[in-house]
This record gives sequence, structure tokens and C-alpha cells, in this order.
Amino acid sequence: MSVLIQEDDFDLASELTALRSGNSKVGAMVSFVGLVRDFSHNETIESIYLEYYPGMTEKALNKIIAEATERWSLINVRVIHRIGQLFANDQIVLVATTALHRGEAFAGCEFIIDYLKTAAPFWKKEQTREGSQWLETRDTDVKRMEHWHNDTVRKSA
Repeated sequence: MSVLIQEDDFDLASELTALRSGNSKVGAMVSFVGLVRDFSHNETIESIYLEYYPGMTEKALNKIIAEATERWSLINVRVIHRIGQLFANDQIVLVATTALHRGEAFAGCEFIIDYLKTAAPFWKKEQTREGSQWLETRDTDVKRMEHWHNDTVRKSA
């Protein structure tokens, strides 16, 4: 289980190879890569800038990984989140999970990315031609996260 917060880009193939290497029990691997879009709210985005709270952010991410692992018996998890200035098509985040079966790997990955979108201490500022603005969590992301608080969403994979 690992969390990295960095300015540098990551190589998806290398990360996935490392995640599963040395464990012959892995039967499924699921990954999510978030990318910078060039539009938001009908405006063209020139760039985004991401900040985080060192120490607190890693602790929060490790806590959610522990919860995901408890719920779905994940074998391994890798989270990489980039910070600094990013442009259209840049990779922002990687969440990758391994498990014995695909259902657990999918559920764990989805749970972790939903948490990242709503509760992880990252701040994102969009730069457009009209200026810049700090973004707030969208209501749709909050609703997605709310369904994980329902105990019936445990081990259903």
C-alpha cells in the first residue's frame, strides 16, 4: 500500500507492473487515471493548480486505503496524486487496486477515488482567460460518496 504526492508525472505501465509484481495471488487489477480537461462550466481552462497539506493529506489517504482494504480485502493499493500547475491532458491522479477477484478490485478503486474527490485535503484552482478561481466539491461528487456510508455496500463485490 502506498501513497505518493508529487509534481512529476507518472508512468502508468510502470506503476501497474510494480503494483502486481511478486504476488501470484493477484487475480484482478483495476486502475483509474484522472486527467485535466480543457473545459469546465462552459469555459476553456488554461491550466489548473493543485495544493495540498503535507503530512495531513498522506495520513488521510492512508486512512481511506485502510478502510477500503478492510471492506474489500484488497491485496495492494497505489495512489499517486500530482500537485502544482497542470495543463490539458496531464495526468492528475492514479488509483490502482489489486485483489483476488475483479469485483473487490473495482469496488475498492471506486471507493478510494470517490473519497479523493470529496474529502481528501487537496485544493484546486482553475485558470481561465477570465481569471482564476478555487474550486469547491461538486454536489454530484458528494452524492456519490454518500452511498459508501451505507453498510450494505460492504463486501458486495
